[in-house]
Amino acid sequence: MKMKIKNINLGKSKISLISIFFYLLTISTVQADDLDYFGKKIDIRILDKLSSKSKLLKLDIGENFSYKNLEIKVLKCKNSKFDDNPEITTYLQVKDSKNSNNDEVFVFNGWTFSSSPSIQVFDHPVYDLWILKCY
Repeated sequence: MKMKIKNINLGKSKISLISIFFYLLTISTVQADDLDYFGKKIDIRILDKLSSKSKLLKLDIGENFSYKNLEIKVLKCKNSKFDDNPEITTYLQVKDSKNSNNDEVFVFNGWTFSSSPSIQVFDHPVYDLWILKCY
């Protein structure tokens, strides 16, 4: 009887260790998959409404970039996990150096969505921004 209980306990501990191993394995796989969706670079198209000229900007995440009187910094970008309708979500900070209102630090500071730019609007009298690609 003692041997049976010892074998049962040994079997329970093996099952527990195996289930913990597979749990940790699935967590690391999910985290690795999530990392694939965050980008290190981003493509933004900027339109000068006065001259009707547009320019493609290729920026690194975290880099400060000056375009005419705008200072653009992209803090994060993420691609959606769905292939049928790709969504790019980006956290942007934009400053206007010609803005005389010192109370307002950023012209835009927030999340933008490539498929729905009207949710968080970058509203500037001279420039428009579009998120094109996160990679």
